[in-house]
Amino acid sequence: QYNELKRSIDDMAMSSLRCIAFAYCTCELTMVPREDLDKWQLPDDNLTLLGMVGIKDPCRPGVRDAVQLCSAAGVKVRMVTGDNVETAKAIAFECGILNAKDVASETTIIEGKVFREMSETAREEVADKITVMGRSSPNDKLLLVQALKRKGHVVAVTGDGTNDAPALHEADIGLSMGISGTEVAKESSDIIILDDDFTSVVKV
Repeated sequence: QYNELKRSIDDMAMSSLRCIAFAYCTCELTMVPREDLDKWQLPDDNLTLLGMVGIKDPCRPGVRDAVQLCSAAGVKVRMVTGDNVETAKAIAFECGILNAKDVASETTIIEGKVFREMSETAREEVADKITVMGRSSPNDKLLLVQALKRKGHVVAVTGDGTNDAPALHEADIGLSMGISGTEVAKESSDIIILDDDFTSVVKV
């Protein structure tokens, strides 16, 4: 059964669907604290699976053309995301960030944990080749920016969360999102994209 569930998750990921599972467990009332309820962690073992859904977050119109414009101008677009690698790869294909030739290189697509655990020298060596980083943390984004800058690149970063602030600040050009962006992200950026659209980033 585990293999069937994993296959279903992998199939959704490869179709650029973000997979969410729903499960429950029976909990005795005595297990639930009366105080500090906000600090109590729900049990995460012995769960009964209810079902799974795949959520599609399609590329916005014009993003693929904007990515091609960047490429033609000599600007390499990279995707750094918390999504798993298969989902990130599928979305990158849709947006034109990846092509079939890119997949042949192992260092083109990398997991954040792998990049994070490399030495500083090793990160510099692979930084140029990385196009998609999945399962990444905000700190992985910062490490990539730092590695690229040490290689002599001019780096622009987009972000919207508070955790993106270090990478936005470290970048040569930090671009935060005007709608979904937190105040911390906006304060750490050089430019605010009012409509949260990548095509507007290219216009800038």
